[in-house]
Amino acid sequence: MRRLTALVALAILTVAGCGGRASDTPTGTVTVLAAASLTESFTQIGKDFEKANPGVRVRFSFGGSSTLAQQITSGAPADVFAAASPATMKQVTEAGLAAGPADTFARNQLVIAVPKGNPKRIVGLADLTRPGTKVALCAATVPCGATAATALGAAGVTVTPVTLERDVRAALAKVRLGEVDAALVYRTDARAAAAQVDGVEFPESTKAVNDYPIVALRTGPNPAGAKLFVAYAKSEAAAAVLTHDGFQRP
Repeated sequence: MRRLTALVALAILTVAGCGGRASDTPTGTVTVLAAASLTESFTQIGKDFEKANPGVRVRFSFGGSSTLAQQITSGAPADVFAAASPATMKQVTEAGLAAGPADTFARNQLVIAVPKGNPKRIVGLADLTRPGTKVALCAATVPCGATAATALGAAGVTVTPVTLERDVRAALAKVRLGEVDAALVYRTDARAAAAQVDGVEFPESTKAVNDYPIVALRTGPNPAGAKLFVAYAKSEAAAAVLTHDGFQRP
């Protein structure tokens, strides 16, 4: 009888041990460093992700992709990196910090952001060269700055900006605050600020479409959560949010 009791007890412990493997399900916080232009979209995607994965929380840090890449290569603790260009992502992958290949999950194009009502009647890139027209651009080291340079080159236009900003949201803020007459920003950023600015489309933007890559980081504290978030960012549910906000599918 004692032998039977011992066997039953052992069986119970074995089952409990197997059930303990459920703890392998991702939990905890996933820290995501993402391009500033993803702020609204990723904030919503993060909420949807948390609902779909109880027990997992997402913490975002948004900023210029080049700045974020520097933070990662300098040892900043992060699980996921979503950049606004392959060039900035390359800084991280070439440093051996990616847990896998970086995949493009969205694309974006530039527009000319102008104050609501477009008081300067700007309709194309050439209008940015008019005397007295104040223009904000992103710094050349930031994806939106490099993309703007490509678009301006395609149009054969030389613009002398009154300010070079650290990221696309900073450039957009100059228009919102009335400090400049126009800024080259992503279509999604102009759409997010539609109550205060108008986005003027221009044909040369098709020559400079930005790919947005995402990757789980090898040194992140939550590798399981990172893998799960990256998969979700490439899902149809996330794509629906991104396209609603003006991003293009890869």
